[in-house]
Amino acid sequence: MSKKENYEQRTEEILQPIVEEYGFELVDVEYVKEGGTWYLRAFIDKPGGISIDDCEKVSRRLSDILDEKDYIEDSYIMEISSPGLGRPLKKEKDFKRSLGEEVEIKTYRMIDKQKEFTGILKDYDAGTVTIELADETLKTFEKGDIALVRLAVDF
Repeated sequence: MSKKENYEQRTEEILQPIVEEYGFELVDVEYVKEGGTWYLRAFIDKPGGISIDDCEKVSRRLSDILDEKDYIEDSYIMEISSPGLGRPLKKEKDFKRSLGEEVEIKTYRMIDKQKEFTGILKDYDAGTVTIELADETLKTFEKGDIALVRLAVDF
């Protein structure tokens, strides 16, 4: 397990009981480097959406525990936030909840001369994701070809 994966997993283990206590859902934890700075990000949600006060409550609790356990070697910035409207689908529970919803898929390489697809999520399994395109055809993608799957946002 990489250092990044270890930090994410340990943080998720600490955070899960905290978010459950508040009746929230832990959507994802990521440890990423952007512009030379490390970020430990946790995304939480609840029916009706997460407020700034909700994020603050979770942030204070997590911060105290992270200070106590001190398992992250690098200096980093911790962020607790909502997954947002264009919520990424990463785990099985995300795909299951989003069946029948409109999603956007971005691929690493060109497929049929494009890298972005939008359609209704029809099926998924350990290796593939299937959407129904606007012309009602089904398109199946290998998960290894997918850079991002997220809920589509219409404005």
